[in-house]
Amino acid sequence: MSSRLRALAFAGLLGLTLGACTSGASSSESSGGRTVTGADGTSVAVPENPSRVVTLSEPTLDGALALGVNVVGTTSGRGQATASGYLADKADGIPIVASVSGPNIEQILALKPDLIVTDSTVTQDDAVTAKLTAIAPTVYVSKNSADWKANFTVLAEVLNKAADGEKVLAGYDSRVTEIKGKLGENADDTVSIVRWGTGQPSLLLKELPPGKILTELGLARPPAQDKDGPGHSQPVSRENLDQLDADWMFFGTLGGATNPTGGSTGTEVGVAASRKMLQDDALKTPGFTALTAYRNDHVIPVDGSAWASAGGPLAAVVILDQLGAAMTAPSA
Repeated sequence: MSSRLRALAFAGLLGLTLGACTSGASSSESSGGRTVTGADGTSVAVPENPSRVVTLSEPTLDGALALGVNVVGTTSGRGQATASGYLADKADGIPIVASVSGPNIEQILALKPDLIVTDSTVTQDDAVTAKLTAIAPTVYVSKNSADWKANFTVLAEVLNKAADGEKVLAGYDSRVTEIKGKLGENADDTVSIVRWGTGQPSLLLKELPPGKILTELGLARPPAQDKDGPGHSQPVSRENLDQLDADWMFFGTLGGATNPTGGSTGTEVGVAASRKMLQDDALKTPGFTALTAYRNDHVIPVDGSAWASAGGPLAAVVILDQLGAAMTAPSA
């Protein structure tokens, strides 16, 4: 089939899908469907109880899985071929139909979703959004740098799971209180969060989920990290490693939680990947072993798929558990 014929065939199929979605929205409204307003201000008619959801960002996948929603398609994690490694068990078998660079429209169309959710961690393109909207109601649930809990609350409302969302957040808050109460003398220590890629370390600043979690725990950041930033992370030259220094360093890398055949292998493998990056690269960088955290044996390899990527309540629990295991351990 020529490329022109393929294009015409896809256009026809998309047109049929648009007609089906339109009649489906009308049916939904007559049987109790709802209208929600996305973070971009757009009002969207959505199913009362969506049953075939496509999530096009890491936080929306995390939140949907935490709420027990049936996800039929999703995005790959940053630096990974599959969903974020820390979601390996819960996301097992969900088709990958997008990456951080954008969605695969034909693959999403084939899934016949009844709702598509995404957020500001994915580049918004009006032309792509129009194609997604033609397939199913599409809702943006957050703006740039919005608090992860606020984003999750909006997602829960869009999915008609507001009460379940409140329970998830209550469980998270309880865990924060528990860990905060066990920090002891470590409560006065400073904490650095480092994402280390080959050739380039970077800092995660206060507006990202790990930074907000540290704030809730009452833990201070070193001066170079005690601020919000314009993007996902702030690169640091190897000549300025002092910007990484603190009493504790949580050290993560991306891309290590995926096995060679493309299957996510989970949090333990993510920690192992960070430990390998620490040994193979960071410790060989001049000045790293002079850092306070290293000298105090407080450099903690963590799962970068949870710490150094965008996530939701499931990532937050991984972060809390790994931080708690390190900082609430009895002193030697």
